[in-house]
Amino acid sequence: MSVRIFAMTHKRFEVPNDPMYIPMHVGHASAKEELGYLGDDTGDHISNLNCYYAELSGVYWVWKNFHRADYVGICHYRRFLTNEEGYVFSESEYMEILQNFDIVTTKQLELPNSYHYGFGAHHNIHTLDETGRIIQEIYPEYADTFYRLVMQNKTYFGNIMVAKKELFDAYAQWLFTIFFELQKRIDLTFADDYHKRVFGFISEFLLYVWVTARGLRAFECRVAIIGEKMETREVKDKMALFFQKKDVAGAKAYFAECLKVRPDVLMEASDITGECKICLQAVSTANLELAQYGSSFLDRICEYSAVMRYFRGLNDIVVKCISADVEAEAVQWFRAQGVSDIALQAAIRIYAPDEIVRQNVYEKLAQYCL
Repeated sequence: MSVRIFAMTHKRFEVPNDPMYIPMHVGHASAKEELGYLGDDTGDHISNLNCYYAELSGVYWVWKNFHRADYVGICHYRRFLTNEEGYVFSESEYMEILQNFDIVTTKQLELPNSYHYGFGAHHNIHTLDETGRIIQEIYPEYADTFYRLVMQNKTYFGNIMVAKKELFDAYAQWLFTIFFELQKRIDLTFADDYHKRVFGFISEFLLYVWVTARGLRAFECRVAIIGEKMETREVKDKMALFFQKKDVAGAKAYFAECLKVRPDVLMEASDITGECKICLQAVSTANLELAQYGSSFLDRICEYSAVMRYFRGLNDIVVKCISADVEAEAVQWFRAQGVSDIALQAAIRIYAPDEIVRQNVYEKLAQYCL
């Protein structure tokens, strides 16, 4: 008995020192750089459709071309299933789990609203609705589950799973039958590369539908996110240059363009340190300060790590003041840093939940502003 888990990637990464993990270069057919990993463009493949299918082009390849393990799985170059202590599972641990469970996957992600609402807020809702219609037509036994769960607030995420090869293949056949029909019915013209990955996004929810409808015993695990995306690192490096030059207008224009192309840059899975959010807060604050005062905090603090410390300190104090009185250390910090009224108000808008709380926090702290 054996387990093989394919780590889907589009960049070089530190491959776990375990032969159970096989790095797979997805989108290899159109890749500009050779990574030296197994590609998804041999045999029966959809590597050329990777821009729409994301890691699913690798899922398709494993389904059609890999038959040398009893259990197979999918993870990402940055995301691995772990136990509650945060350690990745060994092959023997997977084997033990799968004696009692049908599939190993992520914990259910709880959303603030229904999945249908959330998808529509970020994508063309017609695509999700058409998916439901196709399931009703081709797999009617799954339709009730789809329509029930799509109006609830849970989903799996990341297309991360481990299962018997036969079960994995059954899922892949079900999934791609739906998607190849959906591909015929929707407009594949998108404004940016992020939204092109429409099938990758929907499949996260469809795994939840499939597992639920079949009544599978799912062992749901934590996911460790290791390192940050190359694109996120690039954004932070560019922002550091803008801060150093005190170029507020350039920073604002650059960040706005980034959000058009990569709206996911502010999501927790991409911005694991929270620094991209702080960059956005810093740019907004500097822009408002310039308009009001003719100068900004960047005239005092322009080195990237110092900017991060400044806003983390400000945000920590604002958060503490929501539920407690102002401490002497906070007063001293405010005065030493020369926090402006504008910087305070911007932080309060981010962290205070409603207008009454915002006013209360502002009254506590405004007297200590520059």
